[in-house]
Amino acid sequence: MTAEIWDVIIVGAGLSGLSAAHLLQKKNAELRILILEGKDRVGGRTVSIDVPAANGVDRWDFGGQWVGSTQTHILDLIKELGLETYPQFNTGKKVYHTGGPGSKVRTYRTSIPALSPAVLLDLTTLLWKIDRLSATVCIQEPSRTPNAAALDSMTLHSYIEQNAWTTELREEMGVCSRSVFGMEPSQMSLLFFLMYTAAAGGVLPLLESTPGTAQELKIKGGTQQLSHCLAGCVGWKNVRLRSAVTAIWQDVEWAQVKTATDTFLCRAVIVTCPPHLAAKIHYTPSLPSQREFLTQNMPMGHMIKFIITYHTAFWREKGFSGEIVAGASTNCPFCVTFDATSPSGNAALVGFIAGQLASQWSSKEPGERRDAVLASLVEYLGPEAAFFIHYEEKDWAQEEYSGGCPVNVMAPGLLTYYHPSLREPCGRIHWAGTETATQWCGYMSGAVQAGQRAALEVLAGLCPSTLTQEELEAMTPWSTVIEDFTQTPDPERVYNFQMKLSASTRPPHLHAMQSLSYEDFSAHTTWLMSSFIHTAIAATSFAVAALVCMSSFDPPLV
Repeated sequence: MTAEIWDVIIVGAGLSGLSAAHLLQKKNAELRILILEGKDRVGGRTVSIDVPAANGVDRWDFGGQWVGSTQTHILDLIKELGLETYPQFNTGKKVYHTGGPGSKVRTYRTSIPALSPAVLLDLTTLLWKIDRLSATVCIQEPSRTPNAAALDSMTLHSYIEQNAWTTELREEMGVCSRSVFGMEPSQMSLLFFLMYTAAAGGVLPLLESTPGTAQELKIKGGTQQLSHCLAGCVGWKNVRLRSAVTAIWQDVEWAQVKTATDTFLCRAVIVTCPPHLAAKIHYTPSLPSQREFLTQNMPMGHMIKFIITYHTAFWREKGFSGEIVAGASTNCPFCVTFDATSPSGNAALVGFIAGQLASQWSSKEPGERRDAVLASLVEYLGPEAAFFIHYEEKDWAQEEYSGGCPVNVMAPGLLTYYHPSLREPCGRIHWAGTETATQWCGYMSGAVQAGQRAALEVLAGLCPSTLTQEELEAMTPWSTVIEDFTQTPDPERVYNFQMKLSASTRPPHLHAMQSLSYEDFSAHTTWLMSSFIHTAIAATSFAVAALVCMSSFDPPLV
């Protein structure tokens, strides 16, 4: 056994684990902290790689890469570390292709694709329904959501089938699911999807690159430097790579953390690795059955991310933004691409092969995948796409100690019965990782929030005098905060409760809603929907007549 005794051992040197260590150290510099990481690097699901480019070599992110202005936890960290962000380029025409290989490839410039009036009405209605349901979700405890059992008993796919009446929209929602989760809609609970969207402030913030959304900003120099900077702050001597944790043992006095070669004693443990990897650690005594069952049944998304560098950003010169949305029926391997030109001006595109397409294409040779990607880019952006400098990809399912990307999802039934065990400490063991976040769950900002929350839990037990009164109050068990809820609370009570959440637990973009009463909110949304329906009916009638005249007009794609 290693002679040293530690105050806190953190399992995982990704953003969540390093953020936890950083906060622990800031609150109490005397704490002895050890971080154990199975990989040969820090960063977890973020990794930045040097790639040949027009001006030599440049660096791109092959894991998490975007942040948004409403993601306060990650932005505060970026500011603290003295790093800079720059906006995602989104000026110009976007390409949209669904409906099969022979269907028309369309372009659009707004945030909504160039849809027919019928599909646009279908889309707007579906988004309104989803956002309305999301507003009733209790993010901290989803089982308290009205009709939670019913919502958790169906998949996102079944809900779409019941509420979307156009084939094109159903395919579009599949694209959205793959691009956000690396999963098909049939693989996740509807309630999980609603909780996830509620933690981000709605569906569109997950999908867009406009201000306040998930793809708004990127970090100069790459996202992995966040972990490098944090490791430097904590002290590299306290970070041990290639040290995968195999077992954790605990009693009333100590916890033992074991790797293949060492055993360490400590007073508290924070496990930050993805739930499906945390389930592979052997625990003595055994964890509660709810925790075991939950983590053994949270599959990870599957994404293959690629970067293609070019001599020039030819798509910009042709008036394109670089954003392409492609459905699974089109024979295109990727679901979405974006402009990835670096701050130094090296032209590049980034794209994602995800969900069922990732499973299909991962079995093919890398050269075959590359050729298929380039063939689609030529179809959508023009022949210049074939003349690239370098193609680089990363299949996250093949990454050891990740096993997929970007996030673990929950199948039907898990949220209703097992979700509380996702964050609830088990003796001396505390849980972090982006999956446990309540703001921007699944994103880098969620990873930071979760790490800081777990650190506060540990500090409350080891040295509560280091916490402020506000932080101590935040450690109050959630069950005491929601004890006035019945098993089936009505929507008004849930709405009013959500509006009373403190700034530390409510997404910043919901602050503007705080002044609305439930009656005002209901009346306002009813009026908006009524106005929309009347407008949509008029627009559809006009469009039917106009389409007769416009059907022969189709501006060239490239």
